[in-house]
Amino acid sequence: MASKSTMSLLRAFRCSHHARLPRTSATSMLRQHALRSYSTTTEDAPPPFLQKLKADLKTAMRAKDAPRLSVLRAIMSANLNASKTSSPIRTDVQLVALIRRIQKSAQEAAVEAQAAGREDLVEKEDQQIRILDEYLAGSGVQTLGEAELRALIQEAIEASKKAGTATKSLMGDVMKRLGGALEGKDVDKKAIAGMVKDLAGQ
Repeated sequence: MASKSTMSLLRAFRCSHHARLPRTSATSMLRQHALRSYSTTTEDAPPPFLQKLKADLKTAMRAKDAPRLSVLRAIMSANLNASKTSSPIRTDVQLVALIRRIQKSAQEAAVEAQAAGREDLVEKEDQQIRILDEYLAGSGVQTLGEAELRALIQEAIEASKKAGTATKSLMGDVMKRLGGALEGKDVDKKAIAGMVKDLAGQ
């Protein structure tokens, strides 16, 4: 039979040995890794519409479709630039807003070319605008017309006033009320803010 001192030494060895082992079991570690991997994949997944544009880029390259290539490369470049900022493109709605900005630049360029008498450049910009229109129409993102927006805003203003919202807080309250109705839709928030001011008489 082992002596008391021998038993004490064995207990001390077992305690020190277990202390060096990680507390998290292998199963738990695998589960945590899987969750982290799933979360990262979900967060980093590109918008579905962007996937379509990338596929179209390859098709345009094979077909040597210069106008479409120019448009798609401009979108990809703008998306890459956005990825390096604090507001990367993560949703189809954000991507549509980006395309609208590119289209606005093309429209402004067409106006300038028209003023300079450069019909060749006007045609080039108009062609790109038509391609951008095609992509905006096929984005799958719902666009609200002015009449629909005005009706939603008016409804939100009336609800806010009935709730007793102070005049100085009306704008913020109305924008909050509109949040759910406008989520996932192609809207210009600056334009909406202007419409809220007009309809609220501010």
